[in-house]
Amino acid sequence: MGANGAGKSTLVKILSGSISADAGTILLNGQSVSFASPGEAQAAGVATVHQATDQAGAAGLTVAENLTLNELCGTGSFFVSPRSTRKRAAEIAALIDLDLPLDRDFIDLRPAERQLIAIARAVAAKASVLILDEPTSSLSSTEAERLFSVLRRLKASGIAILYISHRTGDLAAIADRAVVLRGGKAVASFAKPIDFSAAVAAMIGRTLDAALHDGTVSSAPILASVKRARLIPGATPFDLDLRSGEVVAITGTLGSGKSRLLRALFGLETLAEGEFTLDGKPWLSNGPARSIENGVFMVAEDRWASSLLPPEIPGASIAGTIALPHLPRWFPLGLLRETRERLVASDAIHRLGIKARGPDDTLDQLSGGNQQKVVLARWQAAPCRLLLLDEPFQGVDVGARADLIAAIRNSQSGSATLIATSDTEEALEVADRILVMRDHSLYEADGSHESLAAVIGSVESIETRADGTGQTP
Repeated sequence: MGANGAGKSTLVKILSGSISADAGTILLNGQSVSFASPGEAQAAGVATVHQATDQAGAAGLTVAENLTLNELCGTGSFFVSPRSTRKRAAEIAALIDLDLPLDRDFIDLRPAERQLIAIARAVAAKASVLILDEPTSSLSSTEAERLFSVLRRLKASGIAILYISHRTGDLAAIADRAVVLRGGKAVASFAKPIDFSAAVAAMIGRTLDAALHDGTVSSAPILASVKRARLIPGATPFDLDLRSGEVVAITGTLGSGKSRLLRALFGLETLAEGEFTLDGKPWLSNGPARSIENGVFMVAEDRWASSLLPPEIPGASIAGTIALPHLPRWFPLGLLRETRERLVASDAIHRLGIKARGPDDTLDQLSGGNQQKVVLARWQAAPCRLLLLDEPFQGVDVGARADLIAAIRNSQSGSATLIATSDTEEALEVADRILVMRDHSLYEADGSHESLAAVIGSVESIETRADGTGQTP
């Protein structure tokens, strides 16, 4: 465990052979080792599954080819049989009960599916040490439990597992011991049963306010509204009102429709049925450009694919990243003034507590939590009516999450925020009101664990009714 900048990623890079340690010794099975490359680490039995899903495989290759990528690269042969590749890929997929079409292109996979491919490939490598960096950040609860089952089997077989996560629920489910990093040092260690309150305090150097929002719905005017909406044909229609100054969270499992709703509101997809109004007027976006012009902003689930630029591209700095979608409005004549970009970025660095040397830092130099702060700062740099956040706390530690929640809630004057999250704890922490999505329809709950459990339970009963009426109990 560790907050942004604690040294978690650096530790992983050292152990996986990506960078060299400045000092110290690595012992593997009692023997001193030093890895000059990830290939050397893997050959020695140290397999790493990184957090960034775009690095989990190769675009342009199929699922089967990505599952067997390690073995294909090590064959030393010019000839590879598609039939044997598919057969071996099916064997690797079966190790974690992965059910994906083997001929699908990697680029078409969701982040969760990409992560599962990397995990399956690491398991197939038969490593003696398995390192997982935030492996469940893109997974649903069902997929996470599947992963935990695999890890328990690997643990029983004698494999050592280093599991990095900001989710205390993950660690409570599988960890025998938790080590806390802060400022590049190990500051605390907790044996099972782990005292997570003390661990979090050691991690961020302060205690978190545990108070939850009371769930009271604001009496402010309705800012945005969706009526009789169907996300897909045949789904149960629903209504959704968002009030000025309100934060609404939608929680539910992967594939329930949360992302589809946000994408439809932003103009990336269309509703099967329904009407959307903004400020009391009919609203239909034909794409992101029109949405941005009208103050409807979105932070997508995969920040590297949707919000960040490779460091070698001009404008990939913190200042350039924040300014990018606002350039036509800020500089209508096309003459850029870096002074404005840098002032806005400097303000964001100070206001959101972004750990960086300055506005010119590129995003690859920042931790996941700080990258997400930059993405949020982008949309706080211009007047906003509706802010759509898809899994905004994915791959973000507890301390950075608290900072992001504070920034979201402190910027609500005159706008509304709709958040999609698969983590009910995150929903409870950030939202005034919580909705549960199941099978592309919404069910309302107040902010309590009891209400959420009741709503989820009632939806389950709808799905499993034997009378076939399809009516809500």
